[in-house]
Amino acid sequence: MLVAAAVCPCPPLLVPELAAGAAPELDAARAACSDALGVLAAARPDRLLVVGPTDESGRGVYPEGTRGSFQGFGVDLAVRLGRSGGEPAPESELPTSLALGAWLLERAKWSDTPVEGLGVADTLAVERCVDAGRELGARPGRVALLVMGDGSACRSLKAPGYLDERAAPFDAEVARALGAADIAALEALDLEPARELKVSGRAPWQVLAGAAEDAGLSGALLYEDAPYGVGYVVATWS
Repeated sequence: MLVAAAVCPCPPLLVPELAAGAAPELDAARAACSDALGVLAAARPDRLLVVGPTDESGRGVYPEGTRGSFQGFGVDLAVRLGRSGGEPAPESELPTSLALGAWLLERAKWSDTPVEGLGVADTLAVERCVDAGRELGARPGRVALLVMGDGSACRSLKAPGYLDERAAPFDAEVARALGAADIAALEALDLEPARELKVSGRAPWQVLAGAAEDAGLSGALLYEDAPYGVGYVVATWS
């Protein structure tokens, strides 16, 4: 069953080497992510699953030891999902959201619990996201989730998706729902408005909602901001 979850954003600029001189702008987000991973560790899970958005080509399961890289962003920085386990690294490469999750785990020196990744297509239907979460929540033992995803990319004139007046209210409701562990509100998020507002976290958040349906967890909102016109939220469920 699900015993804890952490929700974190997944902008590449979360990695200081990629942000360079702008790195301090996300210091508060990094600190909140570290606190969120502390909640996961305190739950003493038997297995951790990192869930992140991806395109169709990146969807599916990523076993422990899968490598990721930020070379596409101009920095020669590699990461590995969880422990090496002595097994040859899988040939597939982590999508960016899961690479960010692996980077957060390495930064937190996560080593005791097996880790697995799940790439969720950002076009996946609401019902299928929730069903996938229910399957994760039904796994034996104590399961924890690290859920990666961003809010709307339309929060300002300079945002990747330009300014959309619907973006701030959408993100505010998401932050409220994640902070309150409001499963019904997350499951009610509509795919089409999320797509129009360039929300990458919709599918992973709904996977979380499905996984937590019978878990009885409480939520806490640790961070909410939109420093680059993109909504970033950090929350914990425990």
